[in-house]
Formats: sequence, C-alpha cells, structure tokens
Amino acid sequence: MNHSGATPASRGAADTRPLTAVQLQLNGMGDLVWHAQYFRCVAQQSRDGQISLIAPPTTMAREIIGHEPWLREVIDFDRRPRRSERRRGRHSGLDGLWRFGAELAPKRFDRMVLFSDHPGRAILVCWRAGIRTVIGFGDTWLQRRLLTKTPWIQRYRGPAVAGYKDATNFSMAQGFCQAPIVPRISVRPDALERMQQRLAALPRPLHVLAIGASEPYKQWGADNFVELAGRLAARGHGVLLLGGPAEGTLAEGILARIDPALRQRVQPMTDASVADSVAAVSLAQTCVGNDTGAIQFAAAVCRPAIVVLGPRPALEHDPEHIHMMQAAQLCDISAADVEARVLSVLA
Repeated sequence: MNHSGATPASRGAADTRPLTAVQLQLNGMGDLVWHAQYFRCVAQQSRDGQISLIAPPTTMAREIIGHEPWLREVIDFDRRPRRSERRRGRHSGLDGLWRFGAELAPKRFDRMVLFSDHPGRAILVCWRAGIRTVIGFGDTWLQRRLLTKTPWIQRYRGPAVAGYKDATNFSMAQGFCQAPIVPRISVRPDALERMQQRLAALPRPLHVLAIGASEPYKQWGADNFVELAGRLAARGHGVLLLGGPAEGTLAEGILARIDPALRQRVQPMTDASVADSVAAVSLAQTCVGNDTGAIQFAAAVCRPAIVVLGPRPALEHDPEHIHMMQAAQLCDISAADVEARVLSVLA
C-alpha cells in the first residue's frame, strides 16, 4: 500500500490535484474510525496525497489519526461541545459559521468533500471561505441544488448503524474507492512503547473492559463489570478497566468490589491519552464492553471486540472482529453470557 498517497506521476512534477478539505459531521471517536480509510482514499486523489480534516473536537482526530502521512492537518469545527462542558461552541450559530468560513478562507481550498447528511451549514461555511466545489451525498432535492453536481447517493435506511454504510456508498459513488473498506487504524509507535511498559505486569490473556459510555442507555453497569472482571481474574487472566477521566470513580469502584485476592490481576486506566488507549487495546486478546470508542479501536487494530449492544441497531462494518451481544434489553445480558462469549472467541 502506498501510504504517502502520492502517485508516480505526481512525483517531481507540478501536482494538479485539488487542495482538499474533508468534513466529518458525526461527533464520536468510533465515527471517525469508520471513516478513516475513506479519508485516506480521498487523500490519494488530492494535492500532495493529503487532506485537511475538519471534525468536531469530540472525535479526538489528532490522537487517533494525527500521525497518518495522508493527513495534512486537523481543523476543529467547534459547533457542539459536550453537554458537560457547559459552554457555547466557537462555531455555534450563524455568527460562528461565518467566523469559521473566515478562518478557512486563507487556506484557499479547491474543494470540500462532505461526509454529512446535513450539509447546509457547511455550504454556508464554504461560500464564506471561497470554496466553490462542494461535494456531498445529494440525498435530497435541496442538496442537489446547493452542492456541486456529482453522482448522488440515497442514504442508508436499513436496520444497521448508518454512518459506515453512507460513507461507503458515497466513497464508491465518487470513485474514491471501488469496494467497501473495513475500518482500520494504525497504532502510534510511542504510545505502543508506553503501553507495553505500563501493562507488562498484567497476566495474559489480557482483556480490556471498555467501561465508558457516551449515553446512559449504552451503559451495561458497574455490577456487571464487577462480576465479569472477577470471573476473568479468577481464571488467571488479566483485566484492564479502560475509560476516560469521567470514568475514574467508576473504575476505582469496580476495583474495590473485586475479591482482594484477585485485584493484582485487574488494573484501572482512566488517565491515558486516546492514542495510548488505542495502543492498549492492540496489546489485549479481547476488548469487551459498552458500545464506545474503545470497542471500535479494538476492531480497527484487528482485535476481537465483544460489544454489549442490547436492543440497538447492529454494527455490520467488521463481522470478523466485532462480536455483538444483543437482547430485548441491555440488562438481559449477564456477565456469565459475556464470559462465555469471551472464552469462545479465545478458543
């Protein structure tokens, strides 16, 4: 694979490919993982084999893909901060969109590629920034009036999660790729070295429990994580309780409820960077837990990811590595059920 994105014809000659910005509308880290390989494909058809990525800060794009050679820069589109931040985004409202367009104008982009089903705001930003080629889904008649005329797609409206489906159909329609691409990301070498040292004392096989959840309805619950961690530790396995700073109290509470004789096999980690979290799941034999970014990281670095979904739409983008546990209610999925799935995956 040519990771630089540069073709032989572009080396040593004036690069006439368009200077490209790509915008991701979706807000989650998992959303970014689903799109990353398609962004790489856009970069291969862009100036210097690179793109500038416009994305919400909540995607943590710099941490997850900032080291990729096809990425020129990450530009924060600060429109919808997390509710916990209790602030207005710098780019919220019409005045914020106008300001954002003014910030982009000096970059003189030739085109904007929108991975978005609501491109209206981006079109206003592009107009202010002087970007006249704006490529998007074209799912509605209004979009087709406002976007640059290119092959359109119909948005996916089936039973599975739509984000990856739409990105795939759009990328194929535009000729960025010829077939669906399973999401993959690479691990930063410095993060891998840190995690190898930090996790060295934990027994193997090692299981990451992804205890964080962006919404309460995705949270499997502390009781279940306590029981699952105890079951795995009792087998002599290592367990890493992985979350962000918001899960610090939860992780410590889970650890405190585990049999003291087993606690040396269980380690909480809620203070690491997102890049370190990617590296941590790459060192584990399985990643288990809520539908959160860590599950998507694990699958994207080719580790078995066992996600406790409950009754929610299916994740169909990586059937080899994502193992879904669905039920009429999330609370119907027991720790014993998940342990059995973990052991079957290991076997």
